[in-house]
Amino acid sequence: MGANLNPARGRLVVATPDLEDPNFEGTVVLLLEHDDDGTLGVVLNRPSELPVGEAMSGPPDGLLGSWDTVVDDPPVIFVGGPVRPNAVIALARVPSVADAERWQEVVGELGVISLGDGPLSDVGAIADLRVFAGYAGWGPTQLDAEIEGGSWFVVESRPADPFTAEPEGLWHDVLRRQGGVFTTVTPNPALN
Repeated sequence: MGANLNPARGRLVVATPDLEDPNFEGTVVLLLEHDDDGTLGVVLNRPSELPVGEAMSGPPDGLLGSWDTVVDDPPVIFVGGPVRPNAVIALARVPSVADAERWQEVVGELGVISLGDGPLSDVGAIADLRVFAGYAGWGPTQLDAEIEGGSWFVVESRPADPFTAEPEGLWHDVLRRQGGVFTTVTPNPALN
């Protein structure tokens, strides 16, 4: 179906069972950038135990409410990757953007949103929001070489992938929807 495409902004890279890097074992990474300078993405299926409300101070709109009520379930910070774990990246689905300077499109209604420049409602109607600490990064041609070496599958993303309420099952779900041989892939390389 859509598996083994070229990496591009908005696509997913899914760790194969042969990937031996513990930072990425069993992960699904949404690519936010992929060009001649390298690749940047966030791991979609590594929720931490830290509630967003504890990690982020103040209400999201300067009104009553908390971050826990604004982000999608589970309302925790996600571990976006091993690079710069103190960096915050927020993904949002915004059907109607009011402030394009605070929202950078990744694909369709999905984009990266700046959280610290005023009330979220100023950006537009936010349908979904998830916050990541850290990111995944590769130098020029590094991800391409890892894909060629069998470490990653490249597949199309779906709008709901970054906001799934069951992130622990995302790896299996993404592979299953590819059909064919991908439905038989297991995390154990010896069984594939």
